[in-house]
Amino acid sequence: MKQTNNLIKYLLSAVLLVIGFSSCKKDSNGQLEGSKGTPTISSVRTISKSVVDSSKTETYTTIASNGTSSSTTVSNYNPQISAFDSTTTTGKLGNYYAAMGDHLGSATKVMINNVSIPFNRALNSDNSVIFNIPSSIPYVQPQPNTLTIVTLYGTVTYSFTTLPPAPSISAASDYNFTSGTKITLKGTGFSAVTAIKLRASNEAVTIVTKADTQLVVTMPKSTATRSTLLFTYTSGSSTVQTASGQEFVNIDLAYSIFTNGQYQNNWTNNSWANPSGATPTAPSISGQGSFVATYPAGGWQIEGFANYSGGFKYDASYKYLTFWVKGGTVDHTLVLVGDQMAGGDAQVQNANAYAAQLIKVPAKVWTYFKIPLTTSQSSTNVNQLNYWAKGNTATTLRFFLMGQSGDVNETYYFDEVMFVK
Repeated sequence: MKQTNNLIKYLLSAVLLVIGFSSCKKDSNGQLEGSKGTPTISSVRTISKSVVDSSKTETYTTIASNGTSSSTTVSNYNPQISAFDSTTTTGKLGNYYAAMGDHLGSATKVMINNVSIPFNRALNSDNSVIFNIPSSIPYVQPQPNTLTIVTLYGTVTYSFTTLPPAPSISAASDYNFTSGTKITLKGTGFSAVTAIKLRASNEAVTIVTKADTQLVVTMPKSTATRSTLLFTYTSGSSTVQTASGQEFVNIDLAYSIFTNGQYQNNWTNNSWANPSGATPTAPSISGQGSFVATYPAGGWQIEGFANYSGGFKYDASYKYLTFWVKGGTVDHTLVLVGDQMAGGDAQVQNANAYAAQLIKVPAKVWTYFKIPLTTSQSSTNVNQLNYWAKGNTATTLRFFLMGQSGDVNETYYFDEVMFVK
């Protein structure tokens, strides 16, 4: 953030040097006072822009206690401020612009689409006003599409369109799908979306209803195991595409333990406490019931699944363990355990578990977990789950809740528990 602020200062300083203050003077209070004429705007220039360049990557290296290191490379989805200088009639949220003209030095108000925006009068000259487009500016059409500057000596209005932001997902009703699944997306920039596809397979996603902050879609039958969404949207006179930062998982091509309200692939209930297990009437993401796990107060219980009819054999092509879980009365941390994991299918206390085993579950809400699996059985990367560390066939997957002073009875709900390629 400090680097961004410094860059903005440098950009503004450079623009002001070019624009100059030659036609301004100071009033008795030391403030800029423009020439006494009707203000005009001849053009608007972009002086900085916020850009997301996903081709840029960042690499994180994790070093285990035994000295073994592993690296993970991720795409950059964080906006970066960069210099830019061009004449434009459109603007984007977050970017800086200079309105160029005459008699602008005494500006008292700047408005976009009739909404006032803050600006720094110290950056004005009689020939320019520097402004930023805040996120509060309305952009969903129809709009006046105007930039208005009010000075001590008049008002000028200029044709200027605020473009919609790229579609961005902040939350989804589900990150898993089968053919025909309806998913509600929350976020911004959806009003300009004209089409959606699964990026991995180019299969069309159907738009059911659309508003700027909510989009309801129907997912297709797909050949992709998992995929981001590829949005096509209009931005001014251009048609643009952008991918979601979130992946969506095809249940039909996953290895399921519990989906559609039922045990899958010979898995069944293997919990210590009762009542636990598949419950058709329990709250769920799928709408078909969930796996209920009950934890008596202070009980140090292990709840979850077992498959003693062949188990789940090691397959390096599986990349993630995913599931939804709804928390209990207070926040808790569960520990993932299994017969072939380090520590075994046992009461592994929080302090003895590694990072990928620790499942921090907020109270009373559904939370989606997508846990990366290790690339080999010998891996010691603590941020990846080594599900087959001790052997090739795993027969249990369970969740341990360590008892604490003052505990109360807790009930958790699990849904769409899967291993994903």
